[in-house]
Amino acid sequence: MTETTTTPETRPRRSAVRSLCRLWPYVRPVRGRLVGAALVGVLASCLGLVIPLALKWIVDGPVADRDPSGVWLGGVVLLALGTAEAVLFWVRRLLVARPLARVEADMRAALFRHLQRLPVAFHDRWSSGQLLSRGTTDLMLMRMFLAFPLTFLLVNATTIVVGFAILLAQQWTLGLVLLAPVTPLVVLCWFFEERYSLAARTAQDQVGDVTTIVEESVLGIRIIKGFGQHRGQERAFGALSERLRTTELRKAGLLGTLWALIMVLPELAIGAALLLGVVQVADGELSAGTLVAFLSTALALRWPVESLGFLLAMTNETATASDRFFEVMDVAEADDRPTPPPGKPGAEDRGLRLEGVVFRYPDAPPDAPPVLGGIDLHIRPGETMALVGTTGSGKTTLTALIPRLHEATAGRITLDGQDITALPRERLRELVSVAFEEPTLFSASVGENVLMGAEGADESDLKRALAVAQAGFVDALPDGHRTQVGEQGLSLSGGQRQRLALARAVVGSPRFLILDDPLSALDVHTEAAVEAALREVLATTTALVVAHRPSTVLLADRVALLSRGRIAAVGTHHELLHSNEEYASLMSGHDGPEDSNDSKGYEGSARDGGSPR
Repeated sequence: MTETTTTPETRPRRSAVRSLCRLWPYVRPVRGRLVGAALVGVLASCLGLVIPLALKWIVDGPVADRDPSGVWLGGVVLLALGTAEAVLFWVRRLLVARPLARVEADMRAALFRHLQRLPVAFHDRWSSGQLLSRGTTDLMLMRMFLAFPLTFLLVNATTIVVGFAILLAQQWTLGLVLLAPVTPLVVLCWFFEERYSLAARTAQDQVGDVTTIVEESVLGIRIIKGFGQHRGQERAFGALSERLRTTELRKAGLLGTLWALIMVLPELAIGAALLLGVVQVADGELSAGTLVAFLSTALALRWPVESLGFLLAMTNETATASDRFFEVMDVAEADDRPTPPPGKPGAEDRGLRLEGVVFRYPDAPPDAPPVLGGIDLHIRPGETMALVGTTGSGKTTLTALIPRLHEATAGRITLDGQDITALPRERLRELVSVAFEEPTLFSASVGENVLMGAEGADESDLKRALAVAQAGFVDALPDGHRTQVGEQGLSLSGGQRQRLALARAVVGSPRFLILDDPLSALDVHTEAAVEAALREVLATTTALVVAHRPSTVLLADRVALLSRGRIAAVGTHHELLHSNEEYASLMSGHDGPEDSNDSKGYEGSARDGGSPR
């Protein structure tokens, strides 16, 4: 799903300067280098303006006096000035290259660190392609701006001011002729800035959309090929690429028009000044050396003036990149609810307890019923409870509240009497281990994927966890548990991935264990073997197991039936079979009477409201 907060047309406009000023905290550590580079650049530019004055001296002196030695001396002076200018520009580049690479790396690290700490609800709303483009393309634009346009906006502005001061001092009438295009250029730049900013933001957002479809097509290549949808994906990619191409052409057209006018107006002014200067030289009002120096200075100012279009374009693109970067960084990492004071837990509070827990997705319509509408449940220490309900009843959502992947809208959840909101998240996730319904593996070795579940675990813990998950297939892999599993673990079967995810959940011997249908991808024989090994683990922990099959339910001491966003019944498997019609229907494999209502009225309503499940 693409990010849908606002479109470029409706998003509040922020001035480019204000957007760029937000980069200051990251730039501050290297401000000395940047100031030094700017001063070196200004000095190099001013040396370039000395060259026309040296030409005036050569023309009016040695050339007019026919003095060959003086001409050679003038040539040496010009060579020295040019060499010094080149060396200074090299020093400027040397000053900024390494520190600005550090700034980019720090910003990327800050963005990644922030993304890891944002709630799951944020990632539900934002597509990965949009986040990737902010962490790559946008940060590259900001580094390039700090390395080149930022310095040269100052350098070129100083060069233009000093250059026109020299021109006016040499011949003020000709200087006024060259100043004539200033007003139309200022109006033109103002007109350009507004339109180019909008086009730049649109293009950057569209790059994120293209990145998203490429990523989804690569990760979902089996589905695409399996259903013969490659042509449909090509059409979708082609449509997004065409949109991006149209936007980039609009940007190029704006920049081309600006650059053409910026080049034409000064050229016309230089031509008029040349014509007037020749007339003054012919009338004896101006020396030939002064005219040469004047025109050389005017030509030296061509690049600072003509580069304005390029520098303004990069500045606007960087400002929009900064806005996109801080759109993510400004999202709060945690809610602002006050932490309840720690209380002394009583014996009745031991275990996992949910009291009046209500949950609705943040972007659900105000009038939509909550996914969970008042959950009261107590899992005693060392007890395993199965959570059963129809599809869409909110089972997965409930399990996500315990490790605070989502925040409960109301009510409280306690672990051995401690409110989970009073626990640091790191401590909470040491206490609670989770195996999700969709087993996600990373581009790492089998062992690294499993040991991700516990920081202090060693190889003996790894072998024990693999044995519990009946993951003996690991020994048959080319390098055993050191075998790289590849992106998303797609080199393994679904059952193998699920067993590794289960091993990851149990490797740290957690105090509380949450299993979301952990055996759904296993065959009957493997499932039986895993269940037998899992009973030993469940005997030493407090566990909540989402179950859909009777075989999984039988792992539990008690069963809780979730219906209409509430716990409808709690009891043993056999008790509920005889006393609850909905539970008996679920276990028999038929849809319960509440199936469609639960799906549409609770979790389904939240999906319609925005956040996907």
